[in-house]
Amino acid sequence: MERAVEAVEQAVKIAKKRGASAAECAISHARGLSVSTRLAEVETVEFNQDGSLGITVYRGQRKGSASTSDLSPEAVKVAVEKADAIARYTSEDPHAGLADADLMAVGYPDPNLFFAASQDPEYAMEQAIRCEQAALSADPRIMNSDGAHYSSHCGFRVYGNSHGFTGHYLSSRQSLSCMPIAKEGDRMERDYAYTLARDPQLLASPESVGAEAASNTVARLGARSIETCSVPVIFHRDLAHGLFGSLATAISGGSLYRKNSFLLDHLGKQVLPAWLSIYEDPLIPGGLASSPFDHEGVRTEARNIVTGGVLDTYLLTSYAARKMNMQTTGHAGGIHNWFVRPDAAHQVASLEALCRQMGRGLLVTELMGQGVNMVTGDYSRGAAGFWVENGEIQFPVTEVTIAGNLKTMLLGIEAIAQDTDPRHGILTGSVLLPTMKVAGS
Repeated sequence: MERAVEAVEQAVKIAKKRGASAAECAISHARGLSVSTRLAEVETVEFNQDGSLGITVYRGQRKGSASTSDLSPEAVKVAVEKADAIARYTSEDPHAGLADADLMAVGYPDPNLFFAASQDPEYAMEQAIRCEQAALSADPRIMNSDGAHYSSHCGFRVYGNSHGFTGHYLSSRQSLSCMPIAKEGDRMERDYAYTLARDPQLLASPESVGAEAASNTVARLGARSIETCSVPVIFHRDLAHGLFGSLATAISGGSLYRKNSFLLDHLGKQVLPAWLSIYEDPLIPGGLASSPFDHEGVRTEARNIVTGGVLDTYLLTSYAARKMNMQTTGHAGGIHNWFVRPDAAHQVASLEALCRQMGRGLLVTELMGQGVNMVTGDYSRGAAGFWVENGEIQFPVTEVTIAGNLKTMLLGIEAIAQDTDPRHGILTGSVLLPTMKVAGS
């Protein structure tokens, strides 16, 4: 990483010497190993090492960018010259420029995002094989497999600009997944399970991942469609983060200044039920969405996103903030560890308790397609899951479409289970919605 820091500082220095009014430079580098198996036999072993330097040069309100994967002083110099040449001919943009100097993450804390992990191919192969063997031996109806996959990656990010700020941090990520195939009669079904963490010690065991994948797959045997109806719907915890991810997209600066959001002009207005809040903390040690500074070097801070259902803030880069006459919120590059917080009266102990509260309806465990209109909030996606009657799962469901409107869906959330999924940057449990249109046979 030392050479990367030098390259970033060199690029900014060259840009300033060439007369640039401002410059910023970033390097993201990743190194890792991925192993795939099928039927407990190794199928692929891949090593990868990726990284490049990106330099942006400003001449007043004109901007030019270039990149290079070669960090030698000569290649860096050439990249800066190309960015500078582009900046001389681009159109002026009154909103272009660095984030304000007083917002830089000077003296940022160590985010503790790196954990040493083995990248030995033999170890990776063993993990994937053990996982798939556990799935294949879990039930006689498991007849085949789409394989298991183990990966271990580590890397770093370096960012610097002409304000004199240079920041960097290490990170790591490990994952293990499995997708078996079950057969009963003429029907076959597949499902999966996975574990993911920065710290390898926090990964679930290969055997437990394989057993969960087998259980999920067998549970889908006998799946059938249902008649079209309007019923309550539960988004399983594996999918519930996507609801709040749509909220994040709708309140991001890019969507707002382009008027591409169903939540235009909703700052200070109700977007969730009054019993529900969202808190963001970017400095959780080992957090999957932790970061001490954003992609513009702006320090990240804990903040309330939604309090009592009311939207407290938009998510702004410096460019979006200038377009909207506001200040950046340190969200260049995305959100940072969202905690979805229901009050005690609307939080239930488990998914099973949430099903009992629903009584009758659809538990959605898989979504297909991208039928979300961010301008209107209209939502329509293929789905699969389980039919619930009298608070109990009755049979698996397939080939249905669920439809609604995101604005109504978010405001109408009735309860959230305590089965929080730790494998995402949005931490939430399963979510109960009062009604959606379910189109079946």
